[in-house]
Formats: sequence, C-alpha cells, structure tokens
Amino acid sequence: MPVYPITGGRGDDTGKVAASLQLVTVTTPELPTQYAPADVETRSYERWVSEGYFTADVGSDRETYSIVLPPPNVTGVLHIGHALDHSIQDALTRRARMRGFETLWLPGMDHAGIATQNVVERELAKQGLSRHDLGREAFVERVWQWKEESGGRILGQMTKLGDGVDWSRERFTMDEGLSRAVQTIFKRLFDDGLIYRAERIINWCPRCLTALSDIEVDHSDDDGELVSIRYGDGDASIVVATTRAETMLGDTAVAVHPDDERYAHLVGTTVEVPFTGRLIPVVADEHVDPAFGTGAVKVTPAHDPNDFEIGRRHGLPSLTVMDERGVITAHGPFQGLDRFEARPAVVAALRAEGRVVAEKRPYVHAVGHCSRCKTVVEPRLSLQWFVNVQPLAKAAGDAVRDGRTRIHPPELAKRYFDWVDDMHDWCISRQLWWGHRIPVWYGPGGEVVCVGPDEQPPPGYVQDSDVLDTWFSSGLWPFSTLGWPDRTRELERFYPTTVLVTGYDILFFWVARMMMFGLYAMDGTPPFQTVALHGIVRDQFGKKMSKSSGNVVDPLDWINRYGADATRFTLLRGASPGSDVAISEDWVAGARNFCNKIWNATRFALMNGATTSAEPPAPADLTVADRWVLSRLQTVVAAVNAAYDDYEFAKISDQLYHFAWDEVCDWYVELAKIQISAGGEVADRTRLVLGHVFDALLRLLHPIVPFVTEELWRALTGGPSVMTAPWPAAALAYADQAAEEEIAALQELVTEVRRFRSDQGLKPGQRVAARLGFGDTALAAHEVAIRSLLRLDDPTASFTPTARLAVGDAVVELDTAGAIDVAAERRRLEKDLTAARKEAAQAAGKLGNEQFMSKAPDDVVAKVRSRAAQADADIARLEAQLAALPAS
Repeated sequence: MPVYPITGGRGDDTGKVAASLQLVTVTTPELPTQYAPADVETRSYERWVSEGYFTADVGSDRETYSIVLPPPNVTGVLHIGHALDHSIQDALTRRARMRGFETLWLPGMDHAGIATQNVVERELAKQGLSRHDLGREAFVERVWQWKEESGGRILGQMTKLGDGVDWSRERFTMDEGLSRAVQTIFKRLFDDGLIYRAERIINWCPRCLTALSDIEVDHSDDDGELVSIRYGDGDASIVVATTRAETMLGDTAVAVHPDDERYAHLVGTTVEVPFTGRLIPVVADEHVDPAFGTGAVKVTPAHDPNDFEIGRRHGLPSLTVMDERGVITAHGPFQGLDRFEARPAVVAALRAEGRVVAEKRPYVHAVGHCSRCKTVVEPRLSLQWFVNVQPLAKAAGDAVRDGRTRIHPPELAKRYFDWVDDMHDWCISRQLWWGHRIPVWYGPGGEVVCVGPDEQPPPGYVQDSDVLDTWFSSGLWPFSTLGWPDRTRELERFYPTTVLVTGYDILFFWVARMMMFGLYAMDGTPPFQTVALHGIVRDQFGKKMSKSSGNVVDPLDWINRYGADATRFTLLRGASPGSDVAISEDWVAGARNFCNKIWNATRFALMNGATTSAEPPAPADLTVADRWVLSRLQTVVAAVNAAYDDYEFAKISDQLYHFAWDEVCDWYVELAKIQISAGGEVADRTRLVLGHVFDALLRLLHPIVPFVTEELWRALTGGPSVMTAPWPAAALAYADQAAEEEIAALQELVTEVRRFRSDQGLKPGQRVAARLGFGDTALAAHEVAIRSLLRLDDPTASFTPTARLAVGDAVVELDTAGAIDVAAERRRLEKDLTAARKEAAQAAGKLGNEQFMSKAPDDVVAKVRSRAAQADADIARLEAQLAALPAS
C-alpha cells in the first residue's frame, strides 16, 4: 500500500522537503491500463478551480510571486503562439506555488478597439446596416452585447491548455476599475504637460477610418514603380524620383543634399509643379540621400513623415490632397479619383507631357498595411492627441540600465534600448466608437478641460469624439488590474510583478509602454523585475507560420488528439530564451508517448507496492542501484532548478525527459523488478526508493505536464493534489559518485551485449547460456541483475562458447550455437576493427607530426592521446572477439 508523508502544506519558499518520517497508509485507486487525456483533463481542471488552488491569498504572509497574463484580444482564439506563451507562464506559476510562494497569475482580456469594432461592423453589414445607422450609443451597446455573447472564447480555451490562472481576479480593459485607471493617468499626464494635441503625420487606414499605432501596421515588400519626373524646364529643371506620383499634387518643395554639387546652382530657386502652375522652392536638407534615385526628392509635408519634418525645418506649407478615404481632393483632372486610380493617371499625364524621364517596374519597396484589414496605410497630416514620450522613455531605459528590471536573455536588451532611446511621440487618439473615450471636453468659446474620474465637465461642454489607442489601456495592465489608482492590498502585495513572459516581437511596443506608465504611476517602481522573452513558433523546417504557407497549427487540434500535456511538452522542449521554437506533429506524438511511458512506469511502481515517505532510507542501507538513482535524482533537481533561473525550458524538458525515460524507466525500473523479486528487506527498501523517485519525478514534471502528473501523483501518494506538494530539493547526502560509476559500468556491459544480440538477430526474450567474468570490477555483485537484463542462463556441463565479448575488464562468453549467424558477426567485428585501426593510424599520425605537436594546445594533444589509447584498446578487444568465434 502506498503511503503519503505529513509535510505540513506546500512547503517553505526554499522548496525544502519536510523531514517528517510519519507514514499514513492510504487506499490507492487502480489506474487504467492506458492514459486517456480526455478522461482526465476536464475533471482535473474543474477540481483545481473548485478547490481554489489557483486563487492567491492576499492576506498570507508568504513571499509573493506574480505574473499578469498578456491580455489576449476579446476577438481572439488560442493560437500556437498563445499556447507557447501560456505554457511558459503556467510552468513558472505552478512551480512557484510548490515552492511555497503566494502566487498570482492574473488573467484578462483586451477590448481590442479596431479589431472588435470591425467584427461588429461586419455583423451589422450582413443586416444592411452601418454603425452610423445605429448611432454611437446604440453601436457601443451592440459591441458590449457581442462581447458578452461571443467574446473571450480564448479564456475558455485556456482551460483546455491547463492555465492555472486566478479566475476570481479576471479583468477586462474596459471594465469599470480599469476605465477609472485610464481616466486617472490621462489626466495626470495632461496636467503634467505630457499629453498634447497637435497636427502631425500619422498612420491612417482609409478603410477603418482611424489613426493607427506603429504596431497596428504590418510592413511588407511590395511590387511598385519608381518614376523619375522632370520639374521645370531647360537649365532650371530638376528630376525627382518617387513611388507615389499622385502625391505630387501636394508638393511644396524639392529637396537636395547640401553637399550635392549637381544641384548647388538650383538651391534657392523655384520650379513649377506640373499641372498646378505652383512654383515651389528647391531647398537643401541633410535628410536627402544623394545616392537614391536622382538625388533630388519631392517634398509633400502633408503625406509623408520625413517630408513633414523637412517642411518644419524649412517653413513649408502642408497641402492635403486626398481625403480620409484616400480620394484625391485637389482641384484638377484627378479630383475624385481613388489614390490607386490617380497614380497611373498622373503618370500617364506626365508621360504625355514628356516629363517622365525614367520608369522602373517592378520596383520592390516597403509598404505599410493595416494589420486588421490589410489596406495600404496612408501617411496623413491630422489633428491628433499625442504623448510626449521623451521623459517617460528615458525613465524606462534607466530602469533596465540600473538593474531594477532585467531583460532576459541579456543580449535582447540592446533592442529595447534602440527603441526607448529613440522613441517618437506616441499618437494615442483613434477615430473609433469602441474604446476609452478621451476625457477632454471643449467649451463653446474654445475652452479645453480634461476631466478626471471623479469630476464632471462644465455645463454646455462637448466631449472629444475620439477614443484612446488600445495600447494606452493595456500599458497600464500590470497595476490597473491590481486596483490602481487605489492603494489596494493586491497592489501592495503583488506589484511589481515578478516576471513578464512575452514574445520578443512586441518588446518595443507593449513592454516599453508598460515600463513607461508603470514607472510614472508607481513612483519609479517598474512593473516587473524580469522581462523573459521567447521567440515565435515556426514549423519543423524553421518557416514562419502563415495561412498562405498552409503551415498554421491550431493547438486545440493537437490537444484534442494528443492531450494538453503532449502539446505543452512539445512547445516547451523547443523553448530557449529569445530563440524561435520549431514544432511538428510528429514531435507531439512523441511527447504523447513520453506521457504514456510515465503512466506505465508509475503504474508498475504502484502494482509492485511502491510507497512514499518524506525521505528514502539511509544510503548505507541501500543497494548500489538504489543509491545510483537517488544520486542521479539530486543532480537532475539541481540542474532543473538552475535552468528555471535562466528560463531555459528546453534544458528543463530535456533533463527531465532523459532522466525519466533513459534512467528511471529503462534502467532503474528494471533493476527494481529484480530487487523486489528477491523479497525481504531489500524489496521493502526498494519499494520506498521507487516511491520516492516517482514522487519527486512527478513533482518535477508537474509544471510542464500537469494533467498526467496530477493523476499519477494522487494515485501514488494518496495526496489531494501534486500542486500542494513541496517542490523537490537536492539532497546532497544522497550524492554518490561511486554508485554512479558502478552502474555506468553495468550499463556499458549490458548495452554492448544487447547490441551483439541485436546484431545477431536474437529475439529480445531469447535465452542464451553464458559464462561471465568480471576481473577486478565491482560487477560481480550485479551478476543476477546482469543475467536477468540480458536473458543469460548459467552455463551447463556441455557449455561451449561460440562468442566472446570484452567490455572493459569484464568478459562475457556466450554459447550461441545454432542461435547466431557466425559469418555476420565476423563481418561486424571486422568492420569495427577496420574503423578502430583507421582511428589509431590517424591519431598516431598526428602524434608523430612534429609541427602538430609543437603548435597544438595541450588540451588538444591530450584528446588525441586519449583517442589513440581508446583505439588501441578497441583493437585488442575486437581481435580477441574475432579469435573467439568458431571457424564457421
């Protein structure tokens, strides 16, 4: 019967296992013969939630560990990137709970302004309606209705993955508390002069009819054309190159580099813009690249961000020549044309006038697209609200430089500094109806007042019609979700958060904004101690996933087919800090096999009476095999803990995979079978060691594969949940190098003989008579185990060896008469002998080369000497085995 240790709860914050030796006998439920994830996952998750295992206790005195979930869009579904991100966070928080920390993993959703408004507008369009037909108030009410009915699917899907989030603290960026936080920080920034309204060039989507942030613009290399156009005539003419001929209607200058001698005589003169009759100056500006095109560029301040800055430096006017939908408004033959209709029309007209000097097509260049509707973004001069980010960005950079926040891996800090050290003012207004309304009101006489959450605007004032960029409210996420601007108990206990886990692809946008706002609102305290960055998920060939490539993976499909644990393990086994993660379905199937291996091995332990206690018996009372597995366990615990410190989930997963499969299942379980069959005290102690090892192994694996480990650990120990068990700690008293070396010798011998048997076509269960000689090794004490593992019978009176294998100082002679192919074995040995002689000759050649010996480093020479010695030993062994073979 298994036993469960009385440990006093979750353990302390160092993860030390309580030293209680009191054993309580429990009844163990019988495990099914096979692991069926579908039968376990939903039941386990519902019990975890109902028992409150994920709920943080703000009143406890434990050290805290907190993570806020990067809020998925309310329109979103669980994609493979979410699955990676969530698996990492879940592993961290599950381990933190087991280590005794008061752990909060706070979930929630982002209202996703443009995306959500687009979804609801498409639904209205099916009814022949637009948002304008409903009016603002009714449309916003319709969006809230959609959110309640259809939004947030991803949160339900998170339960399928096993996310251990505190559902009691779920937040939404537009709930009442977070809206109050948005209004509060806006007013503070406004009052401090860090929010202002001005005309600037912004990203504009002519389809969504709103300004966009940089992160809402996807850039791609598109085919276009580069047209060279002559402005003016004769000696006073100048040729400019452009990819956007239609914007020439708004040109207010031509610019050249101040050091470009080709155009020095034209600087200060004027040229005529074709079709318009307007004369514009030629100006000198260092922004111009003399090597691009003709070295002269047209300047359209109202339709290009670089041109806008040139215009500001030279006092140029800004002429807007297209409306919010991208339709030409300038008087003339092109008025009323869409921008993409106007472009070829303008070129054709210029060509007809003989002003097109050169045309290059296709001309590949970077083009911005709206990330929501894929429309080509239009740079547009517009009156918008901005955040003056300079002082905020400097504070965000300083917090990383002085160590208050650590970016991991460290080499990605440079990307962060590149962004915050050169950040442009942030356009925060959006021309939408769904979102946080800008809390600014305008009076009848042009008065402007910013209203705080507990204030009312003066009578007769009208509120600004714009809403705030979604990233404005999500930038407050680490503290607004904890109750700010009030000084709540949650805020005092869980801020700053311990770690932010996110992809490196949004380091610049979301992470930087959270750092700026957190430092500003929380008196210089950054929102997280560590930013742990991971890469994006790619297919098995390293290709980025996209619908057009046909390689997109739905993690829910894999969860349904292979289980959540297999999906998580596959993702985490490829996750190294800052590096992309390659995955394939074959690897998920392999991870499922790993879960089944653990299931079957634990089931064996239960069926053979494995018991658990706080500590196994003293090393002096144990067999070498028991001491070996306990020594290996301590090494693995230490290695896993070190890897967690560096967020090396690939290393964590590999360490546990190989220990579980290669060492515990393939070796210790087999040795334990032999020891248990011997009976007596040896069998009883083996059952204790077996139970202890599986108890610790299941706890180590739990953060990565939570469902299978929960089911197995409860069956093994009788405990309520592995989540309430303390995290294993390395016990140095069980480190045993001698035992590890002895079992390593046994493994080498058994592996070599198994290879021989396989090469000879012997069936795994086929028994063969053998005589064993162990020389000066300690392997004689393991003869029973060796014979059992290798299916070797004792020699009889008629024993006649037909094959001889020397492995180190041990010798195995086998009577395989009638059981092996002697000719095949001779060919195998001769092939190995040829390779060994070649290796010996190469090593001897290097050691006999005076130039090599004089120039090679000492460690290189030592390695060559070692190779030579090993090759000589292999030659002697193989020659002896060949000599021992029968003549035919």
